Amino acid sequence: MAAKRFAACFLRLVLISLLVAYSFSLPLNWRSLNLIKKVNRKGPYIGLITVFPPEETAFFQIGAFKPNQKHPSVDLSGRRFLVGKIHDKKVVYVRCGVGMVNAAAATQQMLDLFDILGIVHFGIAGNANNSLSIGDVTIPQQFADTGIWDWLNPNRSSNYVEVANLDFKRYNVPRGDNLLGHIGFRYEQFFSEYGKANTAQPLFWANTTRQWLQVAANLKGIKLNQCLNSSVCLPQKPQLVVGLRGSTANIFEDNAAYRDFLFQTFRVSSVDMESSAVVMTSLSNGFPVIVIRGLSDLAGGQSGRNSIDIFGSLAAINACKVVVQFIKQLHLDTREPGFPRSIHPQS
Repeated sequence: MAAKRFAACFLRLVLISLLVAYSFSLPLNWRSLNLIKKVNRKGPYIGLITVFPPEETAFFQIGAFKPNQKHPSVDLSGRRFLVGKIHDKKVVYVRCGVGMVNAAAATQQMLDLFDILGIVHFGIAGNANNSLSIGDVTIPQQFADTGIWDWLNPNRSSNYVEVANLDFKRYNVPRGDNLLGHIGFRYEQFFSEYGKANTAQPLFWANTTRQWLQVAANLKGIKLNQCLNSSVCLPQKPQLVVGLRGSTANIFEDNAAYRDFLFQTFRVSSVDMESSAVVMTSLSNGFPVIVIRGLSDLAGGQSGRNSIDIFGSLAAINACKVVVQFIKQLHLDTREPGFPRSIHPQS
């Protein structure tokens, strides 16, 4: 009898061990699911998404984020989602990684798994607008994906509806034909929970949330950092600018001619590699979204060394300062019918 009991107990232990091992091999294991459930019981949260380590360093350097003592983090798909508060507002923060795929994946995962009210995306960006300066912080009202285009046959007309064209021979020195021909910028295909299932709308300009932009506009005049240290300073005081346009592509922009083309053609003031993906993913799911970017460089408009190596950390700090003040000023009447949901992304 004792031997049978021992065998039964041993079998149970083996089964439990196998079950635990199996759960940890799942894409989203039981431990993470249980932890997310516990975190969500204390929600809802504002979702915060930045991109790469220098921006994360600036975020924690500000000192406003206070981690949750009981459930400080959840690890999912190689990313660490941090749970905490900023000015008594509950937040979930993640560093998504560089590029549009990483940005969209992290945003969708955050919206799917956590009890999220809306997304605040922040970091640094290149400056394509000569009226702005390094160190300024921009909160655009519109973003375009300027990385979706057709490389066209120079001997044939295009069959696609194009937003704009870039003709390479215009930039030849001396002028003449160019075998690269030209490219035609295309519309995105935008899917939304408010649209007909499996039917995409053409979209070029994706709007951030108007109500949140109004909150951000009240932050003008915020004091931003002008100096890295006692010997390295910007020539002018940085400012916050709300309501311009930004562009996103899986391209680090450090070319004066292409910078001028983007500004002259699309009137974009900032260029980065993630924002439109975060905006479109948020809008597609029906969530408010805002983007806050510190200008770290001139996207190729400089002579010599790219200033991101010098002023990238200052731009990141300034962006984080605005993020913290925005969250402080944001009133979240989440259960009221008028809570903003961005259902009209196209201008």
